[in-house]
Amino acid sequence: MAKKRKTQHQPKNDNRQFDQKEAVTLKDQLGSDVLEKLKLAKSSLTKQIEEKEAERQAKLAFERKQKEKNMSFEELLEKYGDSGSKF
Repeated sequence: MAKKRKTQHQPKNDNRQFDQKEAVTLKDQLGSDVLEKLKLAKSSLTKQIEEKEAERQAKLAFERKQKEKNMSFEELLEKYGDSGSKF
């Protein structure tokens, strides 16, 4: 009896491989006006995020300043100690 060889079958991916010329991108499918609207919306959203972050940073700085302003003498002395200059 002769032994049978197992042949490995490689699946064909002919339908999955696209030529670069035949590939259709989302950019091609969308109209240029829709693409411009999306870019404008993205830029406005990033601008809003940056403004909110700047506002948050300013609020934190103001709160820190107010907290230090309302500190008692004892708290200020603990925080800064004897590092202050004597006149």
